[in-house]
Amino acid sequence: MVNIENPVTNQVKQCKVGWSWTVFFFGFFPMLFRQDWKWLLITLVVDLLGLFTFGIVSFIANVILAVLYNKFYLTDLVNAGWRPVDEASKNLLLAKGIALPVE
Repeated sequence: MVNIENPVTNQVKQCKVGWSWTVFFFGFFPMLFRQDWKWLLITLVVDLLGLFTFGIVSFIANVILAVLYNKFYLTDLVNAGWRPVDEASKNLLLAKGIALPVE
């Protein structure tokens, strides 16, 4: 888990890094609850395409997304201006390949 903060609003979020069990089991609902509209739309489009393949494409895409979604979500937050709260969170983000802007 990493702790990140929005320096403008002082809102702090605790986000998981790595495999997303919630995306694996619940599909697009975590994106809906996090108000992550970009990935919600992408997931819904892929799931709709899965209808034409009897769900095979949708299942494969959801497994891949479960592996990558938390990294995508954290990268989007960092690009939107969120910053790690502590040194441990900063080191974990860097270890997972999430580039932080130079301060």
